[in-house]
Amino acid sequence: MLKVAQPDRPDVLTWVFLGLGLLLLPVGLYLALSAPPDVNQGYLARIMYLHVPGAWLGYLAFFVTFLYSLLYLFRQNPRYDRVALASAEVGLVFMGLALVTGMLWARPTWGVYWTWEPRLTTTAILFAVYVGYFLLRGAIEDPELRAKAAAAVGILGFINVPISYMSVKWWRSLHQTQSIDLTTGKIHMDPAMLQALLFNLFVFTLLYLGFVRFRSLLAALEARKEEA
Repeated sequence: MLKVAQPDRPDVLTWVFLGLGLLLLPVGLYLALSAPPDVNQGYLARIMYLHVPGAWLGYLAFFVTFLYSLLYLFRQNPRYDRVALASAEVGLVFMGLALVTGMLWARPTWGVYWTWEPRLTTTAILFAVYVGYFLLRGAIEDPELRAKAAAAVGILGFINVPISYMSVKWWRSLHQTQSIDLTTGKIHMDPAMLQALLFNLFVFTLLYLGFVRFRSLLAALEARKEEA
């Protein structure tokens, strides 16, 4: 049976995403540092330009893992499992960035690095679920069983994403409500601050796309080596 040759190096689009993301990253940092201070938190609020894109891309990445896990279970195509894996791995990095920057932001505003309030607690649980996703993958040797078990975790784990996002509305929380509310479409932010935030969100999205494509290729090479 003839098979299409699989690429063994990143394609042009992957390099475009990574290259643009890395080139524009200093511009995003410049916009963040030159954005006006917040009326209540002053220049401390500039952590937002890393914290919010990190959290958003973490949510997006786990949604992609959820979607491709479903696709894998329905179609049994290993490529879908590799994309789910890659997105979960990159999403874990972004969510880790959101947690670390959130802790740095919390110390001067709340007086502590960590408190078990609803947003932090649900985000920590979300992070732990996807750490478990990789522990599970590492514990199962059979590729097909591993992919199915990981898909189940990828699907069930995503349930906590909307819970984490809505936690500041559903429960009494120290964490502020969303400056950009996706449920109502309302924006509570100065235009200059919004511009800097959206630009950094765009840059982080480019990096996410590039890293997921790159990691998916590595997963394909690992699978090929495992089969051999």
